[in-house]
Amino acid sequence: MAPPLLTLSHIALTFGSTPLLTDANLMVYEGDRLCLVGRNGSGKSTFLKIAAGLVESDEGERFLKPGITARYLPQEPDLTRSATIGEYVRGGLEGAEQGYNIPYLIDQLGLDEEQSTQNLSGGEARRAALVRTLAAQPDILMLDEPTNHLDLPAIEWLEKELAKMRSAIILISHDRRFLEKLSRRTIWMDRGETRDIDQGFSGFEDWRDNFLSQEELDRHKLDRKIVREQHWIVHGVSGRRKRNMRRVKELAALRQSVKDQRKIKGSVQFTTAEAGKSGKLVAELKGVSKSFGDRSIVDDFSVRIMRGERIGLVGPNGAGKTTLLKIIMGQLEPDSGAVRLGVNLEPLIVDQKRESLDPNWTLSEALTDGRGENVIINDQTIHVQRYMKDFLFLPEQARTPIHALSGGERGRLQLARGLRLPSNLLVLDEPTNDLDLETLDLLQELIADYDGTVLLVSHDRDFLDRTVGRTIAYESPGQWQVYAGGYTDMTRQRGEGVKARKAREKVVKSVNNAENKTTTDKANKLSYKHKFRLEKLPEEMDAAQAEITELENQLADPQLFQKDPDGFSKIAKSLEAVKTRLDAMETEWLELEAMKEGL
Repeated sequence: MAPPLLTLSHIALTFGSTPLLTDANLMVYEGDRLCLVGRNGSGKSTFLKIAAGLVESDEGERFLKPGITARYLPQEPDLTRSATIGEYVRGGLEGAEQGYNIPYLIDQLGLDEEQSTQNLSGGEARRAALVRTLAAQPDILMLDEPTNHLDLPAIEWLEKELAKMRSAIILISHDRRFLEKLSRRTIWMDRGETRDIDQGFSGFEDWRDNFLSQEELDRHKLDRKIVREQHWIVHGVSGRRKRNMRRVKELAALRQSVKDQRKIKGSVQFTTAEAGKSGKLVAELKGVSKSFGDRSIVDDFSVRIMRGERIGLVGPNGAGKTTLLKIIMGQLEPDSGAVRLGVNLEPLIVDQKRESLDPNWTLSEALTDGRGENVIINDQTIHVQRYMKDFLFLPEQARTPIHALSGGERGRLQLARGLRLPSNLLVLDEPTNDLDLETLDLLQELIADYDGTVLLVSHDRDFLDRTVGRTIAYESPGQWQVYAGGYTDMTRQRGEGVKARKAREKVVKSVNNAENKTTTDKANKLSYKHKFRLEKLPEEMDAAQAEITELENQLADPQLFQKDPDGFSKIAKSLEAVKTRLDAMETEWLELEAMKEGL
């Protein structure tokens, strides 16, 4: 086996009095596809910075093979030292290739080299940093949350781009689908140590759960052994002194091993403040249109949202998701059409852009709005440090300024602030940014158990699949379509991801292929079989279309997914199969018609 490109051995690092890393190891080989996973605060980003040579560890060794190039994508790229995007991108080419692929990357990610780096959005800054990192075509790519602030088209493009690169890749991401598609090895960071699992992320969570179960069993056995030894100390019959002293020392060692164990942190405890029930109808839009100047954002869109529904909004950045959301909530008047809102609505918007957070606030001030030491939820007073504990914050962090928190900690703080308030309409705007996978699981449970209605804007495909019953998807400028189910169900019904449909192109391509098809002497006339198929195909296509309409009507029932998820999946699969069959029949009919016209 070829030697590793990068080796980290016995890495240890302590911040203050708290050890972050105690014995972390990593070997990266040519063509590796690694993902670093672990809870927020486990040291993933710090470990990646050590791997990139940006942070020096207290102990351990880092060895980068001579001649190997590496590039690091930070969570929060800083473009302030460059005047334009082009200058920033080309500043990362030192020691690498000439950057011949920069125009391609700039174009694919929708950027302008001459654009100023001042006042860039989070998404624009992230895309510029991706171009800078990928343009160098390094031997090792280190990517920390590369999908944050990217829309779905950009995420899908990045997946394909990384899959065809020859670089070894180390990924940190909360996006399950992204990790499943790209990783082949998993490094689990847990309580200061690393565990190398020789499989991609798709098999990691089952492995981790089995590991933790076995660890709990071993801990229980150790506890029972200590109890037996303590019983011997108190009640045992004295024998040879040396032997007795040995057992006393062994008991002390057992007690010390229990004391030294670092148990895994608890789970986030999400509690929502309840408001009175809203009316059965939450919102109804009929023929709604909205434009800004010549740009159409919503054109003749209709939807009815009922109490208790979970609805996802997906589309590229700038498509108008926020505008549509404001229209649904009654915060923005449409140019035409009618909007009817239900009664007794108490909306709560959890803004994951974190614009409402003053970076100079302390954690305690952010949770109490600077009013004392207590948080009020459902008319109950809870001490702020107890509430912090529910969201995995330590008591000593109460006076920590917000600007010193990690991205994941700021995400948890924003959720903690929002969930204090009573609501029956929960609006989550990109709630998954920077949250660890365990917290995402618990947020999913919160959405499932929430009494009211949930509107979710997200680019996380797996999270959408796990939470929503209907999806409002962007189709083309001004055009929005409602689909039953989550993201995967939407793509099954639609035939592809968030980009515009290509059915027309497919039909045109089929016609062109049929017209260009050469015929042999035997094909100078249609055979009986061809004539028979040409006559029967329209009937079969009409029957298939009727079946599709019936299945789509069944999937349109907003309660179906909640009442019978297995039945929903069965119907969705049947719909996909019928559409595939119809597509094949249409292609066959086009080819036969082309043959007939050619004759």
